[in-house]
Amino acid sequence: MDDTTKRNRLETYASLCREKGLRNTVQKRAILEAVLDLDTHPTADEVHDRVTRNNMEISRTTVYRALEGLARLGLITKACHSGNATRYDANIGLHHHLICLRCDAVMDISDAALDALRVPDTSDFDFEVRDFRVQLRGICRRCRKERKEA
Repeated sequence: MDDTTKRNRLETYASLCREKGLRNTVQKRAILEAVLDLDTHPTADEVHDRVTRNNMEISRTTVYRALEGLARLGLITKACHSGNATRYDANIGLHHHLICLRCDAVMDISDAALDALRVPDTSDFDFEVRDFRVQLRGICRRCRKERKEA
């Protein structure tokens, strides 16, 4: 993420905290910065490692709670997939994911044809769709290469 986008996202976070009467703590800001800096769809543990590497003492519980709060505010999204851990995504715009079935890597893919997919009528389920993301599952380049070399 470029510096201008990162700065804007951090300013949006500060504004939302003021608007909603939320505490804008050093820890929460560091957690948001870590997600914005990591373009790997990090897990909460990866975010925790990144933040503590910068000499900040913070509990894993604080990281988990802060990530959930940041997602509820719309500052990050949860990248839902079948892996063991929830991953968080700094890219809040419409995009889709490539997910490796071997290593659980998650990569962004933008495609106008996927963006234009018609969302089915869910009224029979009394369900209101607010967002959609397509997941394409397969084997990433690195895992295919490792398999060929084995």
